[in-house]
Amino acid sequence: GNRGEYVEVLAAALRGGYRLTPVNCSLAAPELAYIIDNCEARALFAEADVAAVIPAAADCPGLAVKVAIGGDLPGFQSYEAALAEHDGADIPDPTAGFTMLYTSGTTGRPKGVYRPGAISHAVVIAQRTADYRPGRSVQLCAGPAYHAAPLVFDIRGAMSYGASLVFLRKWDSEGALAAIAKHGVTHAHLVPIMFQRLLALPAEVKARYDLSSLHWIIHGAAPCPPEVKYAMLDWLGPIVHEYYSSSEGGAGFFITAQEWLRKPGAVGKRPAAPRSRIVDEDGRELPNGQAGMVFHELPPTGLSYFKDPQKTAASQRDGFFTMGDIGYFDPDGDLFLTGRSAEVIISGGVNIYPQEIDNVLLAHPAVTDCSTVGVPDAEWGESVKAVVQLRPGWAPTPALAAEILAFARKTLAGFKVPRSLDFTDDLPRTESGKILRREVRARYWAGRERQI
Repeated sequence: GNRGEYVEVLAAALRGGYRLTPVNCSLAAPELAYIIDNCEARALFAEADVAAVIPAAADCPGLAVKVAIGGDLPGFQSYEAALAEHDGADIPDPTAGFTMLYTSGTTGRPKGVYRPGAISHAVVIAQRTADYRPGRSVQLCAGPAYHAAPLVFDIRGAMSYGASLVFLRKWDSEGALAAIAKHGVTHAHLVPIMFQRLLALPAEVKARYDLSSLHWIIHGAAPCPPEVKYAMLDWLGPIVHEYYSSSEGGAGFFITAQEWLRKPGAVGKRPAAPRSRIVDEDGRELPNGQAGMVFHELPPTGLSYFKDPQKTAASQRDGFFTMGDIGYFDPDGDLFLTGRSAEVIISGGVNIYPQEIDNVLLAHPAVTDCSTVGVPDAEWGESVKAVVQLRPGWAPTPALAAEILAFARKTLAGFKVPRSLDFTDDLPRTESGKILRREVRARYWAGRERQI
């Protein structure tokens, strides 16, 4: 979890030449055991309130060291007792370690992203704008530190520039404002769902806290609806910057608030190196303005999915790799993302990208969040359905559904407008805030095989 010992274990691994794999604390025991075993862990550091770690560790005979943090666990040594055996002196042979995170992808088991030494281009260029000041900068870690972006931006990056770190144990909208005001937070990494929840706070709550210390916020991990970003910029000023990258690292894009205001929806300009390109299904590079699969140049140190050569090969082509995103470059070389290949809706042979539809629906005053998916259609193969979560005070009625679809029709081409709309009380998400579109879609495809 988000606590100081996490930073200590991370720093020790990075200086001692070890490979460290952070694991999502909310996983069930079989899921934990799979990652612990798959990454070939020899040592396990576990927070005591994660009950599933006990049966998970029991299923991992390769563990030679088990250490409990924040309490006792059967069969684990306490963190304090483990440290008490050492005097704190520097080690005689410091060696650079690295992290190997697991990415869920779109199907199947999680994949370990093996890329020793590689740093995302997005992180490098983003941190040039951060203006960290050792001893004075304060970084807020509001998301789970075992995820890639909080680990990179809120811990490793900020710590390397001498910033103090402030952890939220779990997300709380007003609690985040209180932490910023109390600790004089200057930097933060947030995701769009956090923006939405902060914006939804009553005006009197937002006015209660002094946020003037903030001068750099960066967001990514999930697409941000333009209306939400405009609202954040209106509230906090032009300090909300954006990146596009992944656990795979290497490539990446960054766009400042000022650049985004000149070109809303872009995620950054095509870098000279590492290179990125847009290709069609046959691997041919597409011209500016045409959407296709986004491929990024492999880092010099290489990239593979740990012990999974098939997945590695499927994601790479001619020295480039893809995370499955769909997008296009405009004539100025700015990248616009339109969705993910695994989420593309194919209706009557036409590709429809759901993120574009989501962005339009989210501009309706009744909609707090939504997920557009393809559902079975006897005539068209798939038809477009919007699954909508309403703001407090709005009632899910057929009249409101018709109103929202009419609103979308004003902006979207007819074939993109959802043919149906369902209301829901909640949408499934990852810990980092991404909507799990595949889970939304799965309820409509239960018992049927989707052909893409």
